Amino acid sequence: MSPASLAPLRHRGFAIALAASFVSSTGTWMQSVALGVYLTQTTHNTVWLGLVTAAAWVPSIVGSPLGGLVADRWNRQRWIQLNNVVMFVAAGSLALAELAGHLTPSTACYLAVVEGLAGAAAWPAWQSLLPDLVDRREVFAAVSLSSAQFNLGRVIGPVLAALVLAFASPGWCFAINAVTFLIVVIAFLFVHSATRPKVDAPLRLWGETVEGARRAWSIDGCRYPIVAVAVVAVTISPFIALVPAMAIDVLHAGKVGTSWLVTAQGVGAVVGAMTLPGLARRTSRVFVLRLSIAAAVASEFLYALTPTLALGMVALVVLGGAYVGTLTGLITSVQLHAPDRERSRILSLYTLALSIAYPIGAVLQASAARWWGVRTVTALGALVMAVVALGVTVMRPSFWAPFALSTKTEVQLLAD
Repeated sequence: MSPASLAPLRHRGFAIALAASFVSSTGTWMQSVALGVYLTQTTHNTVWLGLVTAAAWVPSIVGSPLGGLVADRWNRQRWIQLNNVVMFVAAGSLALAELAGHLTPSTACYLAVVEGLAGAAAWPAWQSLLPDLVDRREVFAAVSLSSAQFNLGRVIGPVLAALVLAFASPGWCFAINAVTFLIVVIAFLFVHSATRPKVDAPLRLWGETVEGARRAWSIDGCRYPIVAVAVVAVTISPFIALVPAMAIDVLHAGKVGTSWLVTAQGVGAVVGAMTLPGLARRTSRVFVLRLSIAAAVASEFLYALTPTLALGMVALVVLGGAYVGTLTGLITSVQLHAPDRERSRILSLYTLALSIAYPIGAVLQASAARWWGVRTVTALGALVMAVVALGVTVMRPSFWAPFALSTKTEVQLLAD
């Protein structure tokens, strides 16, 4: 781990925000595992697993653009706090309903909509706040640490959930998750950033959203990453949704194998998030982005062909690191190129592209897997991504240039 990877932690506000987010991420993964256990044990119908996932993702279509719009006009820390209060109420209601014996699958889906809407609305504010909490040369490292805390939560949360579920009902995991949202609310009382110019113009919901989209489309450093993340979400990302099928139906490793594969991806993501910023400082962000895409394609292809669980875990460790490197490189470009006044709205478009493309890719690949098999579909996804990346590089070499900053000073600061 290089010193560059940890440099953002010297800023008190960022360190507090990151710690609170890690606690919340851990609680979120605890709830995710416990809710899956609850739905499986009470319904024995996998359709409910799909429905609750959709209920959590679909609200981002509305929540992300709306959250970006509000975050560009209002105090971002307070907007994050408000949405965490909403998520506290949703998770708390889920806990009370389960502990009282009144929780139903449909109620869980309704509450997932509320929690998903608030989470999607808060996310642009969190991402657009990061550059205000650290030096510009540390933005890539800050985004990497943000990814690391989320993926570390992916590793620790399921373990803690298993411990709680061994002695208590899923409701207690929901309750712990609710408490983590309160921790975020309290922590962000101590997170401060520079005061931004006040926006006095009347709120124009549709007009300002369209204005932000046009602004994003006019800047190559924003437009290209938004398009790129949609392509990655359709081709590479669906491996996440298909992990249980790979573990159970292909590798015959059962639920335990599923947990090991998920953990392997999380470990790789944490390692990647902690090491790639140092490599970016020594080379460039663009080099790391292109390397990450190449590694993601290669490791996903190897994962598709793996004959054993152990080799599958090795492939997913590499894929986890490459995947986080790819998404970090793309969103860092958006953060650095987006004008401050429209930054949250533009970042919300990045989220929207990912939130729409990923479910589409997951459904398409899951449906195709019924006919062609998980291995074939996963390998084809990697192959399509390879063809797109190679085609862009050969047909339009200038495509990668906008991912770097333009001025010589910024280039030196950000290792571009």
